[in-house]
This record gives sequence, C-alpha cells and structure tokens, in this order.
Amino acid sequence: MSERILAIDDDPFLLELIEKGLSKEGYQVITAATGPEGLRLLAEQKPHLVLLDIMLPRMDGWQVCSQIRKDSTVPIIMLTARGTQSDVIRGLQMGADDYLIKPFFPAELLARVSAVLRRASMPPQVNKAPLRFGNGDLVIDATERQVFVRGEVVDLTRTEFDLLLYMARRPGRILTTEFIFENVWSYDAEANLESVKWYVWRLRKKVELDSSNPRYIITERGVGYRFVPNYSVDADWLKTG
Repeated sequence: MSERILAIDDDPFLLELIEKGLSKEGYQVITAATGPEGLRLLAEQKPHLVLLDIMLPRMDGWQVCSQIRKDSTVPIIMLTARGTQSDVIRGLQMGADDYLIKPFFPAELLARVSAVLRRASMPPQVNKAPLRFGNGDLVIDATERQVFVRGEVVDLTRTEFDLLLYMARRPGRILTTEFIFENVWSYDAEANLESVKWYVWRLRKKVELDSSNPRYIITERGVGYRFVPNYSVDADWLKTG
C-alpha cells in the first residue's frame, strides 16, 4: 500500500499541484483547506505524513501542529511563505520534522517527502553496532567512543564526539542551534550558542574530506544543522553548505 499524505493549505491551486505531483509518484494524497478539517482527516485517514501550511484561516499552522503533537508522532513538513529564522525555528521546536519555503519546486517537495518518510520508516536502533555512513567512510563507535574516517582513527575531544554522535543519531533532521546546545552542552555552564558553531567547524576539519564543502554536517542557514547520513543521495537536494 502506498503512503498516505495529508496536505493542509488554503490555496486550492497549490493543493492541486501537490496532489497531482505526489499522486504521479504513487502517493495517496488527501487535502484539507482548514486546520479543523485537516485534524478531522488526520484522525480518520491516519496519514503517514502531513504537509502543513502556516498561514491558515480560523486555526493557523502553529495551532494545528501543536494539536497534532498532543496525540501523534506523524512526520510534519511545514509549508511557509514566511521564511524567517524565527518562523522556521518555531516550527521545528513545536515538533515539525522539516520545512519548505514557498514557492518551491515540485522536485524539491518530492525529495523532502521521500527523505522524511524514509527516516520515519527506519527501525529504532536496538544494538550497539557502530554507526556507518558514506559507504563506511565515516564510522562512529558509541561503545568505544571512537570515530574512524576512511579507516583511520580520528582524535576527538569529549564534546566533539558527543556533538557528532548526537547529530548522527538523528540523521536527516534539522536540528536548531538552540536544540543542539541544550542537549549537548547541558553539563557546561560556561558554554554558549557560539560554542555550537565553533565545534561544528572543528568537527568538519576532522571528519569531512573537504571542510569547506561538507557532506555530512550541513548548515541550515539561520536555523542550525542537518546530519546527512548518505550524501550520495541527499546532498543533491539539500544545496546548503
């Protein structure tokens, strides 16, 4: 059975484009023009992913996202014409998995939908096997706290290792700078948000083939970072460095 996608947007033209574009790729698309209608369809149809506009009548996207997260972990991609840093961060902190700024290309929407659904379908890790990325070019052994880049051990500090492991365990997700800081630096009262940028820079120097053109630790400008687990697939649509 193909995945069901619920698109909630008050623009009928955009809903039609979304429905036609995703249906061609085999997805079942359900549409709603308002927040309440979208919540009703969410309960009835149990979609695998929600595309959610922010600027909705009666009940805006923030309210809808908050209501969804009370009862469901369904992946959410926010659709917004308001691409400001604060709007994006707000959506991610409320539980959205990704975002797209209008207008967007159909191919970008398809890539984001595919990536989010792929992450959602990944089984949770139940063993302590090392994490492997880029066809084995990057290996992270959480048990031994060791990192290998192209077969060679890389010397990382405690914080560098904690930061890399934290991002690697959340592949493909956009992680805000604030979110990373709160979860990696909770034990260090002297650190601040600038510490995240500084340590990302240091990590790239150690684990990236070309730190000026990173393949694993991708910058989401003005928001935070995204760890790309398989750059041969994902780097084409991320287009940020």
